[in-house]
Amino acid sequence: MTNNQIYKKVFTNIFNVDENDLNVSFNFADVEDWNSLTHLTLISELEDSFDVMFETDDILNFGGYENGIKILKKYGVEFED
Repeated sequence: MTNNQIYKKVFTNIFNVDENDLNVSFNFADVEDWNSLTHLTLISELEDSFDVMFETDDILNFGGYENGIKILKKYGVEFED
């Protein structure tokens, strides 16, 4: 499974959405189910899936699907374009 597929799977499982919903506009302000509990669950699942440990600032700034890719790249996770 590619990193793109793993990343999408985490989001689809946590937010119970279709992969087609995952785009630049998929962010905490526009997703009704994105609350503090789902945010922490998302962070935990991504840390486990990619074997990383996010810094506090990255957890706080992880507010959207596209932004999450940028943050993970900072930790050396490679994504196919």
